[in-house]
Amino acid sequence: MGVRNQTQVVEFVFLGFSGIPYGHIYLFLVFLAIYMVTVLGNLMIFTLIQLDSSLHSPMYYFLSHLSCLDICLSSVTVPKILVNFLCQRQTISYNQCMAQMFFLMCFVGTEAALLAVMAYDRYAAICKPLHYSSLMNIKVCTVLAFTTWVWGFLDSVLHTALASNLYFCGVNQIHHIFCDLPPLMKISCSDTHTNEMVVRIASLFVGGAPFLFIIFSYFFILSSILKIPSNTGKRKAFSTCASHITVVVIYYGNGLLNYNRPSSGYSLRTDTLISTMYCVIIPMLNPLIYSLRNKEVKRALKMFLESQRKVCTSSHAHQGRTL
Repeated sequence: MGVRNQTQVVEFVFLGFSGIPYGHIYLFLVFLAIYMVTVLGNLMIFTLIQLDSSLHSPMYYFLSHLSCLDICLSSVTVPKILVNFLCQRQTISYNQCMAQMFFLMCFVGTEAALLAVMAYDRYAAICKPLHYSSLMNIKVCTVLAFTTWVWGFLDSVLHTALASNLYFCGVNQIHHIFCDLPPLMKISCSDTHTNEMVVRIASLFVGGAPFLFIIFSYFFILSSILKIPSNTGKRKAFSTCASHITVVVIYYGNGLLNYNRPSSGYSLRTDTLISTMYCVIIPMLNPLIYSLRNKEVKRALKMFLESQRKVCTSSHAHQGRTL
């Protein structure tokens, strides 16, 4: 009991922004703007999919889950960063740190699995078009979406349980901007061999397996696209995959940098940049990628805005007649 009390840390101090002693109010405004764009952009995608019947397909069903995930992922880290900027005190309590890490790893693992499911959907649509309706019916889509959330949850439970047994021997300065497993293991005075081994194994299953599945799916997709005789057909088939490919490259590229660090680690500035890209910028980019590169989403958005304009116009006309 004495050892437990002696080594228990009450709070952690984030050092990610320690190299920027001034101008935190400007950083607050930048992160607030990014967070607002993230939430509103993903909420727009989610709302359009629910309202527009032409978007009621498996591809957009999974996209709505991706939008929810991006809102959740951003909300786990950014609000705390904003509060710390306002308070000018880069700290987080031990319990909050464990909770933040749990939800962060849950959403990260879920998104990795969801991107693989979205790749399978594209495979079924392009390679098995005659069987697509049976392969991706409502029941299958619901089960696949639910499985991705369970996938991330189980991975997070495992890592958080192991992290909660780490001791820190009074060292509470985290070279990061939020609570994540790698920086916590780095400052722990416990034997982290088990944690490191579990992280490597989990990286193979939670991150590596979905990524390999995506690679194999697109191998077959590309083979099928090349067999299409017309160039117009090829462009149309590839255009349905372009947004997903872009999101996969950005997500896994940054995930590789964030969780497969060199043994010597990154410099504090590089670590802050990678962390910001991974959990702050990427959730903002996803709705932009899907709205700018997807004709159906742009059409649905245009119709929604026009309908709202007509509602406003008729409302003003009604008020004019009343007066």
